[in-house]
Amino acid sequence: MAISAAMVKELREKTGAGMMDCKKALVESDGDEEKAIVYLREKGLSKAAKKAGRATSEGIVGNFVSADGKTAALVEVKCETDFVAKNDDFRSFAAQLAEKVAGMDVTTGNGEDLGDAADCTDLIAKLGENMGVGRFAKVSAEGMVGMYIHSNNKIGVLVNMVGGDEELGKDIAMQVAAVNPKCLSPDELPQDDLEKEKAIYLKQAMDEGKPEEIAEKIVMGRLSKYYKEVCLVEQPFIKEDKKSIKQLLKEKDASVKGFVRLALGEAE
Repeated sequence: MAISAAMVKELREKTGAGMMDCKKALVESDGDEEKAIVYLREKGLSKAAKKAGRATSEGIVGNFVSADGKTAALVEVKCETDFVAKNDDFRSFAAQLAEKVAGMDVTTGNGEDLGDAADCTDLIAKLGENMGVGRFAKVSAEGMVGMYIHSNNKIGVLVNMVGGDEELGKDIAMQVAAVNPKCLSPDELPQDDLEKEKAIYLKQAMDEGKPEEIAEKIVMGRLSKYYKEVCLVEQPFIKEDKKSIKQLLKEKDASVKGFVRLALGEAE
């Protein structure tokens, strides 16, 4: 039978379970509300609903890369404690979800955009903690995806590479994880941000008593330093700081078309 929005709403009010869970329960129970309530209780979804208000400050970044190395995904999966974050079932769920994301027609978003794929209520009932799916990112590379997952599984990076090899891809991804650049190159910096930086540097130089023509040169020097802080290709390579990422890529006859960095709990 057809399941109406009113039926879902009524079941949700009686059980405190999520809307999608209520709809699924009614479908499984052919619209019988009492059977749907039993279904929800059997699945532990009422218990899960009671946990829904508890803070999820722990978790991991699940990851997946395709066999050909051209598609990869990261998914932020949250829980309450580090103990559960290290649980095999929890980690398996995160990895499987990342694989699903890699096969979907998506690029970035959060758990709500993944619909039923992000449903972790069975896992909540099993492990006894509130959980949730946060942000996700998928990269389809022109050449290959360089990937780095930090040892604590709380930071993941994907790099869209052309040329180079797996080792270079991992090195570039590790650079992004460690230094957290804002963008790939100076051309990608918003003009408003640049103008603000220039104004700050000019005021600093003028306050230091520098003549205007000298102050302008100081501004350009400080702007160059700023690029090294926020633009990936301008940054010193963390493994060899006398060499920039731009120089490293040139040596390896490779280029970076983009990157994604996902850190657990980081503001969207």
